[in-house]
Amino acid sequence: MLENINSPSDIKNLSQKQIKQLAQEIRETIIKTVGTNGGHLASNLGVVELTIALHRVFDSPNDAIIFDVSHQCYAHKLLTGRYEQFKTLRQKDGISGFTNTEESPHDFFINGHSSTSISSALGLLTSWNLNKKDGKVIAVLGDGALTGGMAFEGLSNAGQMRKNLIVILNDNQMSIDHNTGAVSRYLSRLTMTKGYQSFRYRVDKVVERMVEKIPSLGRPMDKFIFRFKRSLKGFLLANNLFTDFGFEYVGPLNGHNELVLENVLRKVRNLSRPVVVHVVTKKGKGYAPAETNPENYHGIGPFNIQDGSVAKDDKLTFTQAFSNVLMEHAEKNPKITAITAAMAQGTGLSEFSKKYRERFFDVGIAEEHAVTFAGGQARGGMLPVVCIYSTFIQRAVDQMIHDISLQKSHCIFILDRAGVVPNDGVTHQGLFDIALFRPVPGLEILSPASAQDLKVCFEYAVGAKGPVVIRYPKANCPDELEEFSQKAKTGKGILIESEGKAVRNKYLVVTTGSMFEEVRLACAEDAAKKIKTDIYILRFIKPLSEDYFVQLATQYKGVLFVEDGVQTGGISEHLSGLLAKNKYLKTKILAFQDKYYSHASRAQILEEAGLSPKQIAASIKGLSNA
Repeated sequence: MLENINSPSDIKNLSQKQIKQLAQEIRETIIKTVGTNGGHLASNLGVVELTIALHRVFDSPNDAIIFDVSHQCYAHKLLTGRYEQFKTLRQKDGISGFTNTEESPHDFFINGHSSTSISSALGLLTSWNLNKKDGKVIAVLGDGALTGGMAFEGLSNAGQMRKNLIVILNDNQMSIDHNTGAVSRYLSRLTMTKGYQSFRYRVDKVVERMVEKIPSLGRPMDKFIFRFKRSLKGFLLANNLFTDFGFEYVGPLNGHNELVLENVLRKVRNLSRPVVVHVVTKKGKGYAPAETNPENYHGIGPFNIQDGSVAKDDKLTFTQAFSNVLMEHAEKNPKITAITAAMAQGTGLSEFSKKYRERFFDVGIAEEHAVTFAGGQARGGMLPVVCIYSTFIQRAVDQMIHDISLQKSHCIFILDRAGVVPNDGVTHQGLFDIALFRPVPGLEILSPASAQDLKVCFEYAVGAKGPVVIRYPKANCPDELEEFSQKAKTGKGILIESEGKAVRNKYLVVTTGSMFEEVRLACAEDAAKKIKTDIYILRFIKPLSEDYFVQLATQYKGVLFVEDGVQTGGISEHLSGLLAKNKYLKTKILAFQDKYYSHASRAQILEEAGLSPKQIAASIKGLSNA
C-alpha cells in the first residue's frame, strides 16, 4: 500500500484494516532504511499510528503539523509523497532525517533542536490569524522536550493568548495504569462534549464575578484572592499542569490505537481554545530490539535487521577516549561531577553514571540549566565536567558568559561533535563554537588532536583556575605521535616537524586538533609530499601566545590554516590577520564558509568545504608555487 501513497489525501478513506496494514508497512520501511543508512529508529517506530491519525484528521499543508526536534518525522515523510526518496535518508543529496522546508510544503520548519515546536507553532498560528488564513496548527513534542524551559515559555504564552493551538504530547516514558487510564479516558470524553465546555465557561464567569466583588485590601489579600480563585476552579473542574497554563487537557490516550486517536482528534479540531492531547506510545514499537533497549536505538548507525546487532569498530573514538580519561580522574578526585543534558550515552558518560551515581547529573534537554547548574556546583567546591554536543551548546551562550566566565567558575566543558557532524545535517554541525566562545573573556578553549593529547588537555583543565572548553570531533582518534604527550604549556601548540631542510625552506600548516588526520594525509598526497611541510596543532585556541606564534610562523616560506569551524570569527582569520600586521602575507585559510552544510559523510562534507586531504594538499602546493 505504502508505495501508492503520494499525499495525505490518499489515506483519508482507508478502512481500519487497511490502516493497520499501512502502519505495518511504514514500520518495515523505516526499519529497513535505518538498518541500511542509520538514523533515529525507536522514536520513529513509536509514532506511526499517531502520525497516520494526524494526517487522516487534519489537512496538511492547509493545516500545519510541526514536529519538535523532528527526529520522529519519518512516518510523516512517507505519508507526504517521499516514499521513493526515503531510501536516500541521511545520504548526500538525499532527504534529511529531520523536517526540511526545502523538501516539502508539508514541512514547515527545519528543526533539529528540542523544545521549539510550541513557540514556532504559536507564531505561525498568530500570523495565519492576522492574515485571515484558516487552518489548524498542531505541535507534536515528546515528553523529553518538556524538560526544556523554552517549551514552558511557549505553553505559558499560548495559554495566555488563548489561541486554538493544539499540542500533542507524545509520552513514551510512562505506561498507562488501568485505573488512572480509565478515569482519564472518562474525563477526556467529558471535556470534549459541548455540555462540559459550556459548563466550564459558566464556572469561569461565575468565579470571576465572585472575585470581582471582593474589594482589594492590599497585596497580601490580592494573593489570597488569586489562590482562592484557583482553588475554587480546581474544585469544580478537572485541573492539572496544562489547565493551569490555560489549556484544555485530553488524555492519556493509547498512542497505538489509531481509531481512538482519530476520534479524539476530530473532536479536538472543533475546540476554539488551546488544548494538550496527552498520548502514550512505546519507543521502538514493532521491533523487539528497539522496544527492549530504546536508548541504544534512538540514534543508531547501520545495523543487522535480523538481530539488531551493530558491527563493532575496534578503533578508539574521541568520545571513548574522553570517557576513559574521565574515569581515571574521577577515581582519584572525588570533587569531579559529570553533567549531561539527556545525552549520557552520546557523550561517553554511561560508565561514569553507573559507577559514580551520586556524582552524575542528567538534567534533561536543558542545556541552559546544565551550564548554570554547573556554575552553582563549582561555587560550592565541586569540579563539574559538563558534556554537551557543540551544536547544543549554542543554546547556552548567555549562560556561558554570565553564569560561568563572569563568575570565574572552574568548570570543564566537553564539546563533543565539534566540527563536521556526518548524516544529521544542517542543524547538528559543530561549526560555530570557536567563533562563539573565542571572544569570551577568561574562557580557555583547547582542541586536542588525539587520545593522548585529550588526556593532556583534560589534566590541564583539572588544574586550571577558571572555565575550560575542550572540543573534539565525532571521529576515530588518529595514531599517536610522541609529540602528543608533551605537557601543556598555556597558549602554545604542538609542532610536528618533517625531516630535512631548514625551517626557512619549509611550509607550515596550522590546524585545529580535530583536523590533524586530514592534514597528515594531505602531507602524504602526491601534490604535497615533495614539499617539506611542518604541522602546528593549535592545542590552545584560547589563550594563544601570539608573540610565540608570530615568531614561529614567520620563519616559514608560507602558512596554510586549516580549521574545522566557520572562517568568520574563527582562529585562522585572527592569526592570518596577526601575521599580516607583521608584514607576513603568504598565507591561505581553509575553513567553513558562510553557509550551512547538509547531511553527508564526514569525507563528503569536508570535500564540499574544500577541506579534504586532496584539497589541503593542493593548497600546500599552491602556496609553494605562489
